[in-house]
Amino acid sequence: MSETTDGTLLGGRVKYRQFAKGHRSGFEPVLLAAAVPARPGDHVLEAGCGAGAALLCLAHRVQGVTGLGIEIDATLAELANENFKNNGFLDVYARHGDVSRVSFGAMFDHIMANPPWHDAAGTNSPDAKRALAHHAAQGALESWITALTAWLKPRGTITLILPAAAFVQAASCLKAQGCGAVSLLPLWSRAGQAAKQVMIAGTLGGKAPDKILPGLVLHDEAGITPAANAILRDGAAF
Repeated sequence: MSETTDGTLLGGRVKYRQFAKGHRSGFEPVLLAAAVPARPGDHVLEAGCGAGAALLCLAHRVQGVTGLGIEIDATLAELANENFKNNGFLDVYARHGDVSRVSFGAMFDHIMANPPWHDAAGTNSPDAKRALAHHAAQGALESWITALTAWLKPRGTITLILPAAAFVQAASCLKAQGCGAVSLLPLWSRAGQAAKQVMIAGTLGGKAPDKILPGLVLHDEAGITPAANAILRDGAAF
């Protein structure tokens, strides 16, 4: 296995090892996990789990959750399983597989994902792992949403973190797959700036009105905002 670095998540509450080169986890998986409305005993699927950051954060916040991560990079799936074991999360594990082709023996209460989003026609990173994590083929978002919603239980939720420019496409795809009660949560780097990323969620069979949530400002003059720190360091939910 390639060289790894040791670190932590949630202000040191969770041990986290990741590869020294290639894709490195940022705020996104921590924020994603905080937006999933899981309860103890729920089954949660993460598509493209990487080294397991989001599932680690979710398992720490929701004791008794069962989690499965699907990761197309076999070495990352192996590293994720090491991270789960090192934190004592025995009901969370990762599998090597392609999101659009993998089959499961069960349905899920919640699904979360941070899909690849860079245009595949653009310039790829010279690092193969980083390119795989970031660059998406044409139609990939629709393919991911179609594949993933097929494994949702009725009234189950799917939560995605995406570039802001993709929210219309994502909402349309969710609606086409029978997901209603769609919510949009903007993520602002700083107050007064346009949001570069959003989280969008839907409920399979949901009938409630769609809504735009208050959103989260990540930075201010002092650094990370108190509201963001409550999630990123203290493990709070949205």
